[in-house]
Amino acid sequence: MINRKKLVERHFPRLSAVDSLSPLSVGNRNFAFTADITGLQTFPSSYEVPLGTQAQWGWHSTDKHNKYDLNDITFQSLETYGRSVDYPLYPNDAEKEAYHWLRQNPHRLHLGQLSFKFIKENQEEAAITDINSINQVLNLWEGTLYSDFRIEDHLVSVTTVCDPTTDQIGVRVQSTLLNEGRLQVSLRFPAPDMYSNTWEETIFPDWRNEERHHSLLALESNQSAIIERKMDEDEYQVKWRWTSGKIVQEKTHEFVLYPQVNSGELEFTIGFAETNFTSKEFLTIHESSKQYWQDFWNQGGAIDLSESTDERANELERRIVLSQFLTALHSSSYAPPQETGYMYNSWFGKFHLEMHWWHAAHFPLWGRGELLEQSLDWYKSILPLAQKLAENQGYRGARWPKQVGPDGKQSPSPIAPALIWQQPHCIYLAELFYRENPSHETLERWSEIIKETAEFMVSFAVWDEEKGAFVLGPPLIPAQENHKPEDSLNPPFELEYWKFGLELASEWMKRLEKKSNPKWLEVADALAKPTHSDGVYLAHENCPDTFENYNHDHPSMVAALGILPGKLIDEEAMRNTIKKVNEVWDWQSAWGWDFPMCAMTAARLGEPEMAVDFLLMEVTKNTYLANGHNYQGPSLTAYLPGNGGLLTAVAMMASGWHGHSEEHAPGFPKDGTWSVKWEGLHPIL
Repeated sequence: MINRKKLVERHFPRLSAVDSLSPLSVGNRNFAFTADITGLQTFPSSYEVPLGTQAQWGWHSTDKHNKYDLNDITFQSLETYGRSVDYPLYPNDAEKEAYHWLRQNPHRLHLGQLSFKFIKENQEEAAITDINSINQVLNLWEGTLYSDFRIEDHLVSVTTVCDPTTDQIGVRVQSTLLNEGRLQVSLRFPAPDMYSNTWEETIFPDWRNEERHHSLLALESNQSAIIERKMDEDEYQVKWRWTSGKIVQEKTHEFVLYPQVNSGELEFTIGFAETNFTSKEFLTIHESSKQYWQDFWNQGGAIDLSESTDERANELERRIVLSQFLTALHSSSYAPPQETGYMYNSWFGKFHLEMHWWHAAHFPLWGRGELLEQSLDWYKSILPLAQKLAENQGYRGARWPKQVGPDGKQSPSPIAPALIWQQPHCIYLAELFYRENPSHETLERWSEIIKETAEFMVSFAVWDEEKGAFVLGPPLIPAQENHKPEDSLNPPFELEYWKFGLELASEWMKRLEKKSNPKWLEVADALAKPTHSDGVYLAHENCPDTFENYNHDHPSMVAALGILPGKLIDEEAMRNTIKKVNEVWDWQSAWGWDFPMCAMTAARLGEPEMAVDFLLMEVTKNTYLANGHNYQGPSLTAYLPGNGGLLTAVAMMASGWHGHSEEHAPGFPKDGTWSVKWEGLHPIL
């Protein structure tokens, strides 16, 4: 039996200096607060990462809700086997404002920046260069951030923790600076808007445009206050509770707590909510957090690699532990997460449904299906919109959009509207949950979204008389996004995913003793075989016939046998393909989930050494920072699909896949360098 506490303790993030890429977060599945080395957000300009405070409910629309809709922009018509299908792909010059507003709204809010103000003996405010003797530890077992440091000769000890059930943090500060009146706490609010058409320019808070929002202070007592936040048609409340001191509104959007203590200790809590809520004391929050995270670690799966002799084993184990914490915190709410979770806004704060599988497929594989089920239910909430999207394009069923906010409305984009590989995700994810939780209730719960998804899939496939097969596209853009929709025909991953999804949908209805559309299996059984040239699978049937012409972005052709069981795939051709990908791919252009994707393909092909090499490839996009986040580049320092993909791949490599789950750790080398102890995992499909 694995000693889970020791396993987790081995990988607590510990910092002894400012790491500008690795601030540390506390939170729950609906909220997170990201802190610098002081335990709050005191020195944001010293970090290359925004120090965010975000919640699942915290969305804003500039000026007003529904200022524009898709009827306000011109769609592009793409020829589709004798008829035109319209897609909102490119902005018309006269409609750019509407186009970009629709891309950017609604967007997630930065709810507030909470900071210390340290006053030095000369009465100047301390800078980050005045902080020394740093010792910061994120105790994963408790979900608590402990930050010790010195200013001049004064030790400051800060405990930062998040309540598991409400969106509030608790803070305890211990320092003699408090007795001397030289430590204060500031809460500031940025403007909510986005004004750039490039999302990379919108990730940091906007401290201008003070007139665009309102912050109203209402004192409840001498130890608590409510701040009302209003922005256009959106609003929320901040409740601040403290043990001693007074709060002052010093600027239009800044509030400062002046502690009045002689004990060297201050406790306070700050919560964020759409409406009024009950604030809690620090100790209550801390004890609840300890119990919540201890329960999390003691339940579900675990992998111990500590007895391995491969020098990379400890790093892989570190990534596994930290990825479990980060995905539980950022990726398990009632709607799919954005790539950066609650850290900061990427892609204008929206989320991408083709990434949902990478964020969440691992939860049921690790025995934590309950962290997936709420976001699967979200598909039911937007089903009417998905049905309308399919209908408007002349298809049946429900077509799931790609880039969306919580309202489920598709965003215009040069790429997103033409992608299709997100369509079977809800079928795959529901099946993973069912394998962990087989029940009639589970089958009924998602039967409608599975049925409507399958209906779209069969209506999207086209019978090609010459081929004697059903084909996909054109138009479509495959998962490797650097292909034109007008040219893309029969990408291997999408073909295999169509077959896999339609067969699962049919099986789902069979379990319910309900009739399914016979067209589902008719299409699944007669799909075109993926094209390979010189023994290597191509990105799609019409693409150039050498890898060197398109060896960048996602090598998604390998996913047809890896993520998926590969019923349409020739194993030797895929073996040639994965070796070719390994040899010639431009890995600096890849993304974080491409490495676990390739590892899964190598594992299914009986190439465990290659699987581990892919998983731990030393390239920028496969970097995992001190805080556990998957680094992609300066504007994308956190990329949770990489963390989720890692956990999915490792679960598969350890516990196997259906039809190949009897062998212990089939995805790890058998040369004696890897000792893989695991428990509580489930094989992938």
